[in-house]
Amino acid sequence: MAQPLTLVLNVPETTGDEDLEPSPYEESEVHDSFHRLIQEQSLLVAEEGLELLPLAPDRGYQTLPRPEGAPTHSTATLRILASMPSRTIGRSRGAIISEYYNRTVKLRRRSSRPLLGNMVRCARPSLRLYDLELDHTILEEDEKRSLLVKELQGLSVAQRDHMVRNMPLSLGEKRWLRENSWSPKGKRRGQQDRGGAFSCSSRLRYSCILALHSLGLVLVSGLYAARPWRYALKQIGGQFGSSVLSYFIFLKTLLAFNVLMLLPLLGFLVGVQAAFPPDPPDPVPTCSGLELLTGRGCFTHTVMYYGYYSNSTLSQSCDSSRDSGRCSPGSGSLPYNMPLAYLFTVGAAFFITCITLVYSMSHSFGESYRVGSTKGIHALTVFCSWDYKVTQKRASRVQQDSICTQLKELLAVWQLQKHPRSACGQLWQAAMLALGGLLCLGTTVGCAAAVFTFSEVMMQRGQGVELLALPLVVSALNLGASYLFCGLATLERHDSPVLEVYMAICRSLILKTAVLGVLCYHWLGRRVATLQDGCWENFVGQELYRFLVVDFIFTLLDSLFGELVWRLISEKKLKRRQKPEFDIARNVLDLIYGQTLTWLGVLFSPLLPAVQILRLLFLFYVKKASLMANCQAPRRPWLASHMSTVFLTLLCFPSFLGAAVFLCYAVWQVKPSSTCGPFRTLNTMYEAGTVWVRRLEHAGSRGSWLPWLHHLLVENTFFLFLVSALLLAVIYLNIQVVKGQRKVICLLKEQIRNAWITNILSL
Repeated sequence: MAQPLTLVLNVPETTGDEDLEPSPYEESEVHDSFHRLIQEQSLLVAEEGLELLPLAPDRGYQTLPRPEGAPTHSTATLRILASMPSRTIGRSRGAIISEYYNRTVKLRRRSSRPLLGNMVRCARPSLRLYDLELDHTILEEDEKRSLLVKELQGLSVAQRDHMVRNMPLSLGEKRWLRENSWSPKGKRRGQQDRGGAFSCSSRLRYSCILALHSLGLVLVSGLYAARPWRYALKQIGGQFGSSVLSYFIFLKTLLAFNVLMLLPLLGFLVGVQAAFPPDPPDPVPTCSGLELLTGRGCFTHTVMYYGYYSNSTLSQSCDSSRDSGRCSPGSGSLPYNMPLAYLFTVGAAFFITCITLVYSMSHSFGESYRVGSTKGIHALTVFCSWDYKVTQKRASRVQQDSICTQLKELLAVWQLQKHPRSACGQLWQAAMLALGGLLCLGTTVGCAAAVFTFSEVMMQRGQGVELLALPLVVSALNLGASYLFCGLATLERHDSPVLEVYMAICRSLILKTAVLGVLCYHWLGRRVATLQDGCWENFVGQELYRFLVVDFIFTLLDSLFGELVWRLISEKKLKRRQKPEFDIARNVLDLIYGQTLTWLGVLFSPLLPAVQILRLLFLFYVKKASLMANCQAPRRPWLASHMSTVFLTLLCFPSFLGAAVFLCYAVWQVKPSSTCGPFRTLNTMYEAGTVWVRRLEHAGSRGSWLPWLHHLLVENTFFLFLVSALLLAVIYLNIQVVKGQRKVICLLKEQIRNAWITNILSL
């Protein structure tokens, strides 16, 4: 005679006077709502004659009947397993319908059942009364839905709508329940409650509102689906890890920065000048197709470059006074000072970018710490993240790959901490680092000297295709040196792959900074002196456009020969299955280099951010396709929790700060061309604001506050120092807040650990 088994059924007490249930979409409420159902369903696995018996005080954990040879699990373990979401796969919809059927009955009858503990054993309800069998053939979902519909018909309109709205079901299921529970009697009662039948105008008004709402939803969903990173980022993160994913996230961030900079330039500069175009040149240049590479020819006299913009005050009467080159401010309906608009629009675009960049960087400091806190995250990943919470096989596969890659990265970090390098190994690594640093320094000096010499040679010549020579030489040197630095970082055999990537990034960054410094001296020092009679601003803008285009071509060639051809050689000739890895350091430095060129040329070519946007979009698709087809995941997985912060820091200080210094020097110190551009009659570009303030002072007291504001915000250096101090204070306070959060998190983890140990000892 088998001894009866012992189980404990924990059913939470509920009161019957609750009118409205909380929304099941909330995470905590969904957990409480389904925990009871899952626990009840797991108990049905026992034998047919299983009864609910009180737990004997002298008995420990009891086990359920199991097949011969199966592992032994205690009741507590079975409860934990029953709470896993996998136990409800395939039958969650039936459980939800049954749960809400019970809620509807309770809401309609307004009566609470007696507690289970107060009933005798023979009067206790069986577990089968919950209608939650594991086999779908015993009780179909149609019967459950029909019972739920009948109970919903007995509720009021407000209660029924609230109940259906809060059900965690699909929209199709909710629509079916709403249509079937809305009986003709209920329809007539609903119309009476609303004051009779709708009039024709009311129906038309509601139809228009619904149509506009549906149109807005379609547009929003279309814009969401048109984003290039809608599904690609999850797929990349799942297959290649967070290190490769950080490159595409950084590319998306650069795209947002360029869009933010382009909007004020289009609204206040390019659009206004396009509405009031100047006279075309006498020999109208024709387009031959080469202009897409050189930026000259028919592109020269367009809104693309600085020389196209006029130095007049634009208004509606400009057509009659175009010969004089200046419009009278009083004759037009809306005068628009183009020199002042040019200067302040570029300055405002840079200021907005600076604020956004500083905010993103300070926010990324705290975010990277929270993401990079790997203590205790192994258990969370193993026990909590495998429930995919998705219904499509494609999304489930992506989530599975992401979890596997995350576990590999976490284990790699853990193994790296457990196996440090010996003292001899550390000395050998230090010697290799010193040798690699000297070699990188010599390479940087040699590349900078080669660029300076070649730029001096190209000053004596350069027409047509020859203008592409300097960008080609610079891009070739950057690409070759980047491969050299990555090879040196590999030969140094760093313990951490993160350190290897950081070393390659720092060395390539020093090289690109030195080369750009030589080019800035070439443009503002040498070219201004030789092209003073011409339009040197147009030349600088065209040169930066050529650098962007040639750098993009070299990036495409690098993806073609460095990834595709190497994969074909490895598979066809060498008979290897290994594919090349995605070089994060070189690709990230290419993005920072291209963005620096964009910021350097925005004063001389206002549409250069638009070129950069097109370049980034095309680069996203090319790099994604090459990554999926030609690359493999890193052989040594590593967790890139701080990579986004490092990339934003490099983008802010060397890149943005250097571009800001370059443009400030051009605005305050360099004399503009006397034949083109909005500042052709001035000694410096900065004098446009001073001339405007003098005109306002002579005009009268009506605009006296504008000169005062200009003196306070622009000419007064105290304001610039104050803004700089505030930005530094914001960064410092964010760092301190992150440190405080780190201490609080460490204390909370220590308290959790102590509480866990106390509970174990008490058992």
